This record gives sequence, C-alpha cells and structure tokens, in this order.
Amino acid sequence: MIRNQLFRTGILFLFSISFFSCIDMRKTTYFNDLHDGEIKSAVAIIPSIHKNDILSISVSSLNPDASALFNSPNLHPNTSANMLGTPSQLAGYLVNERGDIQFPVLGSVHADGLSVKELTDSITRMLYDKKMLVDPIVAIRILNFRVTVLGEVGRPGVIPVPNEQITLLEALGLAGDLTIYGRRDNVLLIRENEDKKIIQHIDLNSPDILASPFYYLKSNDVIYVEPNKNRVRSVSDSRQVMPIVFAGLSFLTVVASVILYK
Repeated sequence: MIRNQLFRTGILFLFSISFFSCIDMRKTTYFNDLHDGEIKSAVAIIPSIHKNDILSISVSSLNPDASALFNSPNLHPNTSANMLGTPSQLAGYLVNERGDIQFPVLGSVHADGLSVKELTDSITRMLYDKKMLVDPIVAIRILNFRVTVLGEVGRPGVIPVPNEQITLLEALGLAGDLTIYGRRDNVLLIRENEDKKIIQHIDLNSPDILASPFYYLKSNDVIYVEPNKNRVRSVSDSRQVMPIVFAGLSFLTVVASVILYK
C-alpha cells in the first residue's frame, strides 16, 4: 500500500515538472509562417569610414621600390581583443578627429564619411596626378569593423568582420546562436549614428526581418538577446526550491530504504 502511494506520488511529481516546464515552440523558432517563394531582400549596407577607424592601405605599381614608400602605416601596432578575448595587433592608418589620415608624401587625406571605394579612387587619382607612380593600384580595408553580441547566446563577445559585411543572422550564428531561453521576438540592436544612438527591437519569429533595413549590420553595432521569463523564473525558483527538493528527495530515500529493508 505504501509502495503504491510512493509510486503515484512520483508519477504526479514528474507530470508536474513536465507541465510547468512546457515552452511555446513557436517562440523558439525563426521565421514563423515563412512559405516557399520569393521575398524582397534587404539592401546591403555600403560601409562608410568614420573617425577613429583604422585602415589598411596597400599600394602597388610597376615599380615595387617606389610603391614600398606608401606601404608603411603611420600608426604603431595597437592591442585589441578578438572574439575569443585574446589580444591581437592592429596596424594601419588611423582616421583622426578631423577625419583625415596622414599618408606618406601625400600628407593629410580626408577619409571621414567616404566609402572604401571613394577613398580608394581619391588616393589613386592623387598618386597618378602627382606622377608619383605609374598605374598605381590601391587597396583599402577597414580593420576595426566589428559587432558585439551579448545576452542569451552560446558565445557572447566581439566579432571581427574582415570582409566589412555581415548580417544579423550571421552574427548570431558566429556567437553560437540563441539559447533556448533567448527571446527571439525581442532582440535589441543598438547602432551608433554620429552623435546619436539608434535603438531597434527585432522580431526573429517574423519573416519580415529578411527585408528589414537592420538585416545587414554596421560596424560597432551591439546586439542584445533578452532572456525569456522561463530563464528568469528558473534562476529565481532554483535558488528557492532546490534546497527544498533536495531535502524532500533525501527524506523519500530514507523512507524507501526503511520500507524496502523492513
């Protein structure tokens, strides 16, 4: 009789756990109601150069010795942290507070607000017009292009973007994806825009994100994944309930031992 009561109590306990821990599956999936077919794509963002950016600028021509003069960056190596938190060295041309870079021989060259292509064309034209190089080839990259992903993801941290283009989904994937406790319907994006900050909440449950102007990220964007109520409740409840549960299990173990070996 007592064994049957213990068995029924155990079944009721397991049923209660499964009932209260249920999660709405629609809230844990991406792109609900997304059907086969074509949808409008988001427009890719052409990155602009801003103050305090670090640029890699390489120059080549038919005369390697003459080109070498323009390939010495004017910035000493600067220590930064990559996604794994280990220091890495950045060396390049710093865009100063006036929005200029100090380029060998050419002197001060304005860069702030220009795209990489615009600055490339500008330096190429200067080298050609001043007859410093014959058929110069200029290649420019933004070295400090990065986004930050925080909150309920597998690997929160800073993500460097070497190709200067990344989508929201790619950033979340590189951060280990959202955990089961992350709110997919309320992902926060913080974007710097000159002297202002843009705050945007994004619903990953909706297929509209694929055409959103925030689908492509900009340098220094911050993504925060908010924990859902189950996560908050589990942390709070575990601190209060776990001692009681352990005490109850210990008591049932003692009772079961007495009954079995009586």
